[in-house]
Amino acid sequence: MKIGAQQQVDKKETTTVFERWGTRPLINGKGVYTDLGGAYISPAVWALMTDANLNSVDLISLLEGTGRRIAELIGCESARIVPGTSAGIALATAACLTHGDGEAIERLPDTVGLKRSVVIQHGHRYKYLRMAWMAGARIVYAGDEQGTTPAQLEAALDPETVSMFLFVGHLDGRGGTVAFDEAARISRRKGIPSFVDAAFLNYPPATMRRFTDAGADLVCYSAKYWYGPNSGGFVAGRRHLVESVAAVDFTRFESGPVLRFGRPFKLDRFTVVGTMAALEEWFDTDHEARWRSYARRVEVIGAALAGVAGVTGRPRFFTMEETLEGTPVNCLEVRVDPALAGFSASDLQGRLSDGDPRILVHLFDPNSLIIVVDSMTPGAEHLVAPRLRAACL
Repeated sequence: MKIGAQQQVDKKETTTVFERWGTRPLINGKGVYTDLGGAYISPAVWALMTDANLNSVDLISLLEGTGRRIAELIGCESARIVPGTSAGIALATAACLTHGDGEAIERLPDTVGLKRSVVIQHGHRYKYLRMAWMAGARIVYAGDEQGTTPAQLEAALDPETVSMFLFVGHLDGRGGTVAFDEAARISRRKGIPSFVDAAFLNYPPATMRRFTDAGADLVCYSAKYWYGPNSGGFVAGRRHLVESVAAVDFTRFESGPVLRFGRPFKLDRFTVVGTMAALEEWFDTDHEARWRSYARRVEVIGAALAGVAGVTGRPRFFTMEETLEGTPVNCLEVRVDPALAGFSASDLQGRLSDGDPRILVHLFDPNSLIIVVDSMTPGAEHLVAPRLRAACL
């Protein structure tokens, strides 16, 4: 490209670098979602990720060092950074299928001759099971549509055929399922490793040791939920199983004796540093102050609705399960009475999305929107408030 042409491109970049490739920037009023790029990374963490760009590093050594630090933070034997919870499920499954055996690792997802079954309670069926399938596992459901009893779970956990028991952390306590504490005891008694998908169960930070303290052999978390990289996370738990995760991951694929299953789940040094730095920041954060900051942002946006006919706002808490509760506050619920306002909640959602910059919000039900602030960059509420008011008038 000629210098003059480059200068012309630069002049056109009035908002963000995304426009260079024809993509409109947006304000994320929906929450921390993968398809919206994950979370806002703090300046302090971003600075450390930038610093990681200045030097190369022995990535295996970095993964080992950060793993030791994570294990200290959550009080378990060992840990390893992985590229998110979905990759963590696949890698943990592969680890429990092979236990570090190089020949078995190279054959994955061919699991003929291995203990290939992964057990999950029927009431925990969810879309991420395909990550276990990816490693070659055969899924066995304990119980049925009526639920799962401890006896049914014990019967399904056959030590001759089962390599892993998968437990969905946020579904602990769901009716018709065996709670984790009891499930872990059954799994341990049968000699079968238990793995918990605890992707977003990281608040308060001290609860991140809950499952390993209760007997989980492996647990996985996603970094975007503690405001780290979208493609970060970690697996933690029993040392020998974390070592088996390391044995199947992307490292030493070219230089080692084993062609590893996990080669597609590659990490760079920036993501490893960002995942670790954000986790340490999460543990050091004054979370009461964090929640107060969200409430102030919600107040700014809600004030913009003063005097608008047929539209009201109420501070609420939008949970990771996509339900609404009263506290702590992280969103504004906007209710629209079409008869008084002259438009619907869906119309309002469209007006916000069609503007510049785009503002994406949840259509919670036919008469309400949810505007989440904890996924916005600081100060974005001062752009959202006037846009919301203008879209209502």
